[in-house]
Amino acid sequence: MTENVDNLILEHLRAIRGDITALRDDTREVKTRLTSLETAVSSMRRELADLYADVVGQHSRYDRLLERIERLEKRLELSQP
Repeated sequence: MTENVDNLILEHLRAIRGDITALRDDTREVKTRLTSLETAVSSMRRELADLYADVVGQHSRYDRLLERIERLEKRLELSQP
């Protein structure tokens, strides 16, 4: 009887060990995928910052063009008081 109980305990321990191994593998995969997602988010943030810099540059060009047009209108006396 004691031998059956020992075998049963060993059987359960082996099953638990197998489950833990599977969980470790799953955890490794999740960590790898999470790292990949973090890299992708970082890349998107960098691209977004670059786009914002482009928008700021466009606004700056627009402002300079507006100033030039206002000076031309003033010089040609086209501006309204």
